[in-house]
Amino acid sequence: MNLQELRYLVAIAEHRHFGRAAEACNVSQPTLSSQIKKLEDELGVTLLERTNKRVDITMVGSQILAHAQRALSEAAQMEAVARAARDPLMGPLKLGVIPTVAPYLMPLILNPLKQGYPGLTIELWEDQTRALVEGLRNHRLDAAILATETGAPEITEIELYDEPLLAALPLNHRLAGAKKIDESALTEELLVLADGHCLSTQALAACGAKHGAHGMGPGHVRTGLQSSMQAATLETLVNLVAAGYGATLIPALAAGSLEQREIVLLPLTGKSRRTIRLASRPGFPRAQALRAIEKVIRKAVSSSAKLR
Repeated sequence: MNLQELRYLVAIAEHRHFGRAAEACNVSQPTLSSQIKKLEDELGVTLLERTNKRVDITMVGSQILAHAQRALSEAAQMEAVARAARDPLMGPLKLGVIPTVAPYLMPLILNPLKQGYPGLTIELWEDQTRALVEGLRNHRLDAAILATETGAPEITEIELYDEPLLAALPLNHRLAGAKKIDESALTEELLVLADGHCLSTQALAACGAKHGAHGMGPGHVRTGLQSSMQAATLETLVNLVAAGYGATLIPALAAGSLEQREIVLLPLTGKSRRTIRLASRPGFPRAQALRAIEKVIRKAVSSSAKLR
C-alpha cells in the first residue's frame, strides 16, 4: 500500500468514474484501475462496486476512504512542514474568508501580496464562519479571516483592524437627510442576511433587536428570511434596501462598491464596529507567511479612508 494508491481511491470517490478520476490524477485509466485492484488485493476487501455507468463505494470502502483521506492530509502536513523549513514564503497557502469581507478586502491585498511575496500563492476559500473554523480544525485551511471570536482554544487569532458599520437606507427614507443615525431607530425595519452570517448577529445586536421573527407583528424584526425572501449576499440585501423593503447595516469596506446603488449610507451615532481577525492553528509551521498577510492587510486598511 502506498500514498499514490490512496490518492487514486480518493479521486474515484470524488468523481465516481474511472476515466474522470484518471484524468484528474494525470494517469491512464488502465493504470488507475490496476492500482485500485492492487490495493483491493492487498487489503483483501472490495472497495468499489463497478457498473457500466458509474462507480460506487462499498461500505467497507467508505470506512477505508476516511482513513485514506486522513493519511493523505497527514502526508500533506509533513510536506508542508518540510517546505516551511526551506522557505515559509514559498508555495500555496489556503486562506478562508467570510463572504462579507472577501469581496471588499481581497481586491486591496491580492496584488500587493503577489508583488511583495511572489513565491506565495493564495488559495482562496469563501464561506461562513462555522465552515471556515471547521476547515482550520481539519487542516483543509491554513488560515481564515473572520469577524468574530471563535472561542476555540485550538485556534489562535490576531486582531487586524476595526471596521465601522454604516446604515444603508432607501433614497426616500424618512432619515435619509440625517447626518447620523441612532441604531435603535432601525430596529423595526432592519433587514439582515440569512442565518449563519456573523454580520446578521452583529447588526441585530447593534440595533438592539432579536432574531428569529418570521412574521410582521409588533416588535418583530424584518429580515431577508421573511416573506419568502432570503438574502445570502450583501449585494442582494442592499438591492432589497434600494427597493424600499427596509434598512440594513453594512461594513465600511463594502461602501465603495455598494454606494453606487440607489441607497443612502450614513454613520451611526453609536459607532457600532466589528473586529476583523486572522485565525490559524497554534502549530501552523509557516508563521512568516501569516505575518506577511497580516502586514499587507494592515497597510491596505490603514490607507483606506472608509475605516476612519
